[in-house]
Amino acid sequence: MKFNELGLSPRLLKVIDEKGFEEATPIQTQMIPLLLEKNADVIAKAQTGTGKTAAFGIPLMDKIKFDTKAPKVLVLTPTRELSIQVSEELNSLRPEKSMRIMPIYGGSSMDRQLKAIRNGLSIVVGTPGRVMDHMRRNKRLFEEIEYLVLDEADEMLSMGFIEDIEFVIANSNPEKNILLMSATMPREIIDLSRKFLKDAEKIDIKSKQMTTELTRQIYFEVKNADKLEAMCRIIDIEKEFYAIIFCRTKKDTDELSSQLVNRGYDAEALHGDISQIQRERIFNKFKNKNINILVATDVAARGIDVSGLTHVINYSIPQDPESYVHRIGRTGRAGLEGTAITFVTPQEYKKLHFITQKTKTAIVKGKVPQVNDIIGTKLDHILNTIDVSVGNYKEDIYYETAKELQEKYDPTEVLATVLKLNYNEELDPKQYKQISEIVLNKSGKSRLFIAKGKKDNFDNNMLIKYIVKEAGIKASKIKDVQVLDKFSFITVDFVEAEIILHAFKNKKIGRRKIIEIAKK
Repeated sequence: MKFNELGLSPRLLKVIDEKGFEEATPIQTQMIPLLLEKNADVIAKAQTGTGKTAAFGIPLMDKIKFDTKAPKVLVLTPTRELSIQVSEELNSLRPEKSMRIMPIYGGSSMDRQLKAIRNGLSIVVGTPGRVMDHMRRNKRLFEEIEYLVLDEADEMLSMGFIEDIEFVIANSNPEKNILLMSATMPREIIDLSRKFLKDAEKIDIKSKQMTTELTRQIYFEVKNADKLEAMCRIIDIEKEFYAIIFCRTKKDTDELSSQLVNRGYDAEALHGDISQIQRERIFNKFKNKNINILVATDVAARGIDVSGLTHVINYSIPQDPESYVHRIGRTGRAGLEGTAITFVTPQEYKKLHFITQKTKTAIVKGKVPQVNDIIGTKLDHILNTIDVSVGNYKEDIYYETAKELQEKYDPTEVLATVLKLNYNEELDPKQYKQISEIVLNKSGKSRLFIAKGKKDNFDNNMLIKYIVKEAGIKASKIKDVQVLDKFSFITVDFVEAEIILHAFKNKKIGRRKIIEIAKK
């Protein structure tokens, strides 16, 4: 469904159009009209990566009057990173610059955050612990909020934030509505909704395969120093290349874009430091195919929805499976096939394997195109161009000149000379540099420290079951279990270690993580 069919005002539709959004996602299609039409508590179940931030942010910014200095919307997120991410997304959607949105989280100055809130914020996005700290200092801080959004609620509860959340609910405006957003609906979520939500509307977006079958997924093993060379080879061997190339930082996008332009490719960079006017200019050039390569960061590429992309390139490997899905979902659409390519350095194989595990997809190893194959492809293109053009120049100067040359020299020598003069640089193998062969280390063991032991009623079997339940790996993968009084050790392949560490990354006893790499 189109956004202009959801009942939004022109001021919000203008922002959506500028961001390049076209079709609303299922969660947006259901939630936007619901929040516009009524003031209601909502429980929404939807996968990560389905556009949940825009689903609540767009209608709330459209309907609420932000006419005082006091915040009208409070969004709770489980982590500092997500607070920043959601805040950036909401900032990119705001219809007026006077609407101020800010993330607040631990590790940043409390006084600076409090000063910003007192100076006037429209929407606050924060972690439960830090929000609770502010509320203890000033109980009236969020007494005017109209909506409390619990984003990634299942993650917050699994991280032990239930008491913090209940404190925030109990000590903020009693007339507020609560939006509970979650990827799963465990018992704790249901209990929380029954306790605090009133006659809640329910939205359930069915899970679907995370990646499309129309997208061919490949990874190339390359050293960092060889990435540019590999990128150029991929572009040159393709008959058609219309792509977004993802880099991790703003600096990386600028550097890669400049390097590609210097090599003769039509490329532009897109990142957070680029103004809205520049962003629109670059996006329109890309959409109209005046350039065929867009080098972007994840944040800058949010909302870019361009049809017909042939490739998505992960020049920098994504930070997590969700980012991978977001990125490659931009190709292989509308019945058209696409290709997603990920560059993997020797140190990144663990991360790649983790992505494949979580997305339940096969990313096939590919080989960087060889120089001879690229030259052959270019020659084929030249011959095809000649094939379709022969016979079109019988009445002009080219034809007469060709007749003169043919009478004077051997026709084959003439044609070879013309080809060399026109294509010498393009067909010169020396333009391509050597790429080092590398072999990724896909074996190896990791020794993990677990901050639980016999005093926590753990024995070998209990410990294995605990890890298997949380991380979803096979019990047979866990070796050399050693349970001591206060802590334990296990040995696993480093791929499984990555999975376990990710599963337990937010679980702590005090300030210490429950599981971490053992110190040698």
